[in-house]
Amino acid sequence: MTGTDTTRTTLTGERADLIESLDRHRGFLRFAVRDLTDEQAAQRTTVSELCLATLIKHVAATEATWARFIEGGPEALGGDPEEWARQWRLEPGETLAGLLADYDAVARRTDELVATLPDLDAGHPLPQAPWFEPGAHWSARRTLLHILAETSQHAGHADILREAIDGQKTMG
Repeated sequence: MTGTDTTRTTLTGERADLIESLDRHRGFLRFAVRDLTDEQAAQRTTVSELCLATLIKHVAATEATWARFIEGGPEALGGDPEEWARQWRLEPGETLAGLLADYDAVARRTDELVATLPDLDAGHPLPQAPWFEPGAHWSARRTLLHILAETSQHAGHADILREAIDGQKTMG
């Protein structure tokens, strides 16, 4: 769990539910890399470039980007293709422990944002992009649900990748 004790004990209702759900799915993702070496976490187990370490890196970067969108609007989403490509490769010196520490910091920041946002209904327009509906506008709530969906989806990917490494599964 990544939420702070203070946040967990003072929040109730929707905000507590959002943080608890985010923590649960972050936990599934983290569980998929438990007890792995850096070499195992960097191992490609499918025909794709995907590995567990870069999946952690991507989920952390995605969560951080969408949290910035909640605060600053569409400009915060960036759009640099090289920045996106870096999420899918390990740079020299990156370790699983370091990526997990970065992910924990992102999670703490998002949890704090959920706890302190004045209004979950406040939102921003999405930038023009082929993957967004034209004229779409996302509230903070909708954006947090998107972060949750992304985390959950990638936790499932991580479970498959981990099972291919050593047979371990998150569930079952």
